[in-house]
Amino acid sequence: MKTEPIPTTETLRWLPICAAIASISVVGIAIGLGTPLLSIILETRGYSASMIGLNTAVAGISTIAAAPLATPLATRFGVVWTMLAMIVIGAFSVLSFYFASSFWMWFPLRAILHIALTVLFILSEFWISTSAPPNKRGFVLGIYATVLSLGFAGGPWLFAQIGSQGFLPFGVTFVLVIIAAIPVLAAWRESPDIRPRDTQSPGFIRFIWLVPTATAAVLVFGAVETGGFALFPVYGARIGYSEADAALLLSMIGLGNVLLQIPLGMLSDRISDRRHLLLSCAGVGLLGTLLMPYLYFDWHLMAALLFVWGGVVAALYTVGLAHLGSRLSGHDLASANAAFVLCYGLGMVLGPQAIGIAMDVFGANGFSWALALFFGLYMAVTLSRLVERRG
Repeated sequence: MKTEPIPTTETLRWLPICAAIASISVVGIAIGLGTPLLSIILETRGYSASMIGLNTAVAGISTIAAAPLATPLATRFGVVWTMLAMIVIGAFSVLSFYFASSFWMWFPLRAILHIALTVLFILSEFWISTSAPPNKRGFVLGIYATVLSLGFAGGPWLFAQIGSQGFLPFGVTFVLVIIAAIPVLAAWRESPDIRPRDTQSPGFIRFIWLVPTATAAVLVFGAVETGGFALFPVYGARIGYSEADAALLLSMIGLGNVLLQIPLGMLSDRISDRRHLLLSCAGVGLLGTLLMPYLYFDWHLMAALLFVWGGVVAALYTVGLAHLGSRLSGHDLASANAAFVLCYGLGMVLGPQAIGIAMDVFGANGFSWALALFFGLYMAVTLSRLVERRG
């Protein structure tokens, strides 16, 4: 299938852009609040870490399962109505955890919640991409990534304020998710057209291979983000950091993510082929991981490295999404967005496993070597596409 670039326009459609960003960011706060809330409650009920981890893993599996559903649902019911339905389903799923007394009930509830959130994320990103002009798409997606990161950071802060006792945290999360419907309703007249141009629309999986530099970028980001954040405290303990010092280093990664997405997004708008920037981001990721075993002895050097590393690596998502939007439009872009999120879910599953196995086999340095392998493989894919001059 031949890709068709979106027609050039200078107009920034701020109402739908702000509506989609505001909606998904409020949901981000709710996720940031709800994820530690559920884990803490299960721990206080006496469940083991492995069982808590198993229940949490349903989120990644649900992301993979939900990705193919987003475009067909939006094609049939419309983007806005599908998003509103997912908001309502997600909100009541959160509330249901409070009333579900049996542990086994938390598995289908977690699945329903993350299926709804995945569809919501796919359609929000599609709406943002179609509302941003090509020459400002990276800038807009940088704003999106920054605000979303702040939302995820705000959730744990809110959790620290209200705690895990009683109905209050569930009620607050429910209200936050429902609030996400307000900006969607405010911009419903500017909902993007997602109908296919013909009845022979290509299959969903095909979009993974159509723009592989974008989908592979988000797979690597999903693996590095999920696996790195999950196992960095273990890595930190093995190389001699205290729990507090390791936690602060994780915060430096998050800070780099927040502060560098808009500048890197704007930079991507000035580059004719965003694959060169994606290759550079992966190169920084590779170099950073290889330097970790040599800089860990100095906490401040490690903090500076992780600040830059975290922000640049996170741009694999931002710039990859912008590259995807520059190659496709309409129904194809929506399907490609779904494939993009599917690859992120695959990364969420692969990353922790690969890094954990590497640390068991090679010791603490296996953490860096596993991360380096992901970046190296991605650079090989991107270089091959650049040589072939394809997407």
